Amino acid sequence: MQPHPYVSKSTLAQALEISESTVDEMVRRGVLPRPVRLSSGCVRWRWASVDMALASMESGGNARPLDDDFEGVQRAIKAAKERGRDRAA
Repeated sequence: MQPHPYVSKSTLAQALEISESTVDEMVRRGVLPRPVRLSSGCVRWRWASVDMALASMESGGNARPLDDDFEGVQRAIKAAKERGRDRAA
C-alpha cells in the first residue's frame, strides 16, 4: 500500500515517527521540501518529494541531516517502506 500522494504535517510527522515541530525544523534547514498550498486552509507535502529528499540523503546528496537524532528518522523511513512492501505482497 502506497502512502497518499499528498500528506498533512501531522500525517508526515507520524509516518516519519517525529514531532510536527521537527518537521518544521527539517523544512527550515532544507532537509525536507517545503509544503504545497492547495488552498487557503490546505497545506500538504508531496510524498514523492519527501521520499526523494530522504533518498538523496542516503545516496550522499546535498541534503544533510542536521538533527542529532536524524539517524532514527532514517530507520523509521526504512521501516515504513518495508511495512508498505509487506502489505503489497
